[in-house]
Amino acid sequence: MKVESESYGTTPEGRKFRLFTLSNEHGLKAGLSDFGATLVSLHVPDRQGKLADVTHGYDTLDGWMADKAYMGATVGRFGNRIAKGRFTLDGHTYQLATNNGPNHLHGGVKGFNKHLWEAQPGESQVEFRRVSPDGEENYPGTLTARVTYTLTNANELRIEFHATTDKPTIVNLVHHTYWNLTGDPRRTILDHELTLPADSYVPVGEDLIPTGKLAPVAGTPMDFNTPTAIGKRIAQVPGGYDHCWVLRGAVSLHDPVSGRFMEISTDQPGIQFYSGNFLDGSIRGKSGIKYQRHTGLCLETERFPDAPNQPAFPSAVVRPGDTYTHTMVHRFSVR
Repeated sequence: MKVESESYGTTPEGRKFRLFTLSNEHGLKAGLSDFGATLVSLHVPDRQGKLADVTHGYDTLDGWMADKAYMGATVGRFGNRIAKGRFTLDGHTYQLATNNGPNHLHGGVKGFNKHLWEAQPGESQVEFRRVSPDGEENYPGTLTARVTYTLTNANELRIEFHATTDKPTIVNLVHHTYWNLTGDPRRTILDHELTLPADSYVPVGEDLIPTGKLAPVAGTPMDFNTPTAIGKRIAQVPGGYDHCWVLRGAVSLHDPVSGRFMEISTDQPGIQFYSGNFLDGSIRGKSGIKYQRHTGLCLETERFPDAPNQPAFPSAVVRPGDTYTHTMVHRFSVR
C-alpha cells in the first residue's frame, strides 16, 4: 500500500490544498483532496487489466471549486432534500437555505463539499476532519466530523463517517461520486446492470420530496432485485431515477462491456440511486469532456430524504454523547 501527497493548488485567498493518492498492489488508485474531502478519481482495471478512471470530476482545483453537481463530494450536514428547508427539533423550528427550488439540498449554500478539511494521511488511508460551527447554514450545534477513505489490497474502497455534537442536531453525511464503470465518460450508464435488494422504496412528489409512505417495488420499474439494465425501464420513471430504496443487502453494479463490477455494502437503511438526469452538457469535466445526461450515476447510502420531517422514517437526530457513524464499502472485481 502507498499514500502519496502533492500540491493541488491555491485559492485567490491563499488557501493551499493537497491531492492524496492511495495505491494498492493490484494497481487501483484513488485520488483524494482536502477540498471537500472529495474523491477526485478512482482508477480500476477492466477484465483485460486496463486501468481507467470510473468517476466524473475535474482536472484542476478550479473545477472542483466551481462544481455545482456535488461530484465526488462529502455532502453534509444533511445530504439529500429537506422539505421547504425547515425542520423542528425539541420544539424549536430551524429554517435552512432553500437552495433547490423551495427545498434544502445537500447542506445548503456552502455545504461540507465547499470547505477545506484537515487531512491526516496514514499507511493505506487518509482521514479528513473539520469542525462545523454552531449555526453554520443555520444548523444547530457544533459538529465535529471525520471522513476516512481506506484502500485495501482486497480492492475495497472503504468510506467511514463519524460525527459528534454539543447540541441536538440532524446529521446525514453522504458520499456523492458519479460512477461510470465503462471508463469512458462519453458513454451512458444505461447498459449498466444494477442489482438493488429492496422490497420497498420512498415515493416522492414532483419536487422530489417524499410523500411519507413506502411503496413496494414488485411489478414496477423500481424493482432491481435481479440484475437489470438501468435503461430498460427508465422511460417509465418521469425524469429518471432519483429515489431512495429501503435496503436489505449489498448493492451491485456491472458494466458488461468492460467487465467491471462494483459491490456496495453499508450500515445505512437506505440508498439513493440517481441516474444523472440533470447532467445536460453544461459541465466541462476531466479532459474537457462535457458530461451529458445519464453518463454517470450516484449510489448514495444514507438516512432517508426529509427524515427530520417524517416521524416514520429512521431518525437522523444526533445528540450530545452520541456518535454518528456511517460506513460504506465499495468492492471492485471483474465478471
